[in-house]
Amino acid sequence: MFRSILRAATIGFECHYQLHRLNAAASLQSSLNYSSKNSKSAVTKANKKTKSKDAKADDASSAASDDFDSRLDEGARARALALDENDPSLDVGPDGRPLFTSSPSLSELTRKDACTYIKLNMDKLKAVLPEGLPVGMMKEFEESMRSALLVRQSFLDLRDNFRRIVDPPSWPSDKVPEVRKQVLLDGPVSCGKSIALAMLVNWARDEGWLVFYVPKGREWTHGGFYYKNPHTGLWDTPVQAENILKDFRMWNEGHLKKLLCQVDDPIPLGEGAGVGWMKEVDSMTMPVGATLDDLVKTGIDHTHAAVGVVVRLRKELSLVKDMPVLFALDQFNNWFTFSEYEEPVTFHSCRQIHARELSTVNAYRSMMHDDMMVGAFSHSTAVGKLRKELPDVPAEARVNFPRYSLDEASAVCHYYLRQRLVHREAFSEENWKKVYYLANGNGSEMRWLIPLMR
Repeated sequence: MFRSILRAATIGFECHYQLHRLNAAASLQSSLNYSSKNSKSAVTKANKKTKSKDAKADDASSAASDDFDSRLDEGARARALALDENDPSLDVGPDGRPLFTSSPSLSELTRKDACTYIKLNMDKLKAVLPEGLPVGMMKEFEESMRSALLVRQSFLDLRDNFRRIVDPPSWPSDKVPEVRKQVLLDGPVSCGKSIALAMLVNWARDEGWLVFYVPKGREWTHGGFYYKNPHTGLWDTPVQAENILKDFRMWNEGHLKKLLCQVDDPIPLGEGAGVGWMKEVDSMTMPVGATLDDLVKTGIDHTHAAVGVVVRLRKELSLVKDMPVLFALDQFNNWFTFSEYEEPVTFHSCRQIHARELSTVNAYRSMMHDDMMVGAFSHSTAVGKLRKELPDVPAEARVNFPRYSLDEASAVCHYYLRQRLVHREAFSEENWKKVYYLANGNGSEMRWLIPLMR
């Protein structure tokens, strides 16, 4: 008897869940005002079924999967896009304007190139950003099946800000826009902050700058071995410090070999990852004539010196005058909240350690200096909302990075049409505007909604 009741309840729950999914699909389609001339919708088919409860559940599952059949088969779509490359008439954006810019590099982009796409070489992109590409950028490349990015006016403003610092314009000073050496990018989720930061790093490295790029600031405060340094009162993370140095050296090795160390103070040694403290040795000095590359290699080869070298590197980079130096830090908001680490307080309780108490974060977090630095908040890491005025950050440094404007959304939707994410017979100005307003300019949501046009 109990089994019969339980089985009936289970069937009832499954039917209720499937009907809920159908209602959600119907709601989405009505909001986009979809229509289908040749076939009936999955919701209509399901409503006309008069089969048993088990049959209804099967029909609901197939109807839900039909929502994703609008995308062409990946193999067929890739072959079609390969053939499209021979037809330049398809590269048309809004109002008949060119969809792709003719500028070969990020340095040559002008305001006229805004709301167009720039084609990027994937191998070169990975080479110039060996620390890793942003997740949003990789997702865009994967779903569009092309390594191209939208040229946004907000990125051009960011690039020109730092360009004017290094190469001031020659026109009268009263017409020169105010420059900021420290910029903090903030804005809603999926508005393009991480992609803009990666493009800025790409541009700066093409210009020959020395760039300290951190694509995942959260990794500085999570995972690995940690301990409290009795000499500094801060918490050392030697595993993260070694990874920081390896990432920094991958692209900048050529620059580092040309720069001599300028700080002569001994480098303090700490506890190594899994090997404890060194006996009777608490510091080391770099030899005369050592380069910054020698300094970085020392931290990589000797786990006891890793944290000390990362801290020393911050001082050394601020003294470099032979070339521009830029600090670019993504997921910067993770450095203003608590880390993953805990300090035992009593036998039954622990205290969560704040990010500012970590030696590496403490050395790089402050923006109260004269160096060029740009940080980007990543709200997808869900660290919580921070107050407007942050410690060690100038009040004027915070810049709100916007979501897509209507003009940008128009270019984006035409690009997705070019990349066959939506059928041409279903694409219209009315439909893409509905997608834009429904997503409120959110890039990832627009990319998800655009194939649902009918």
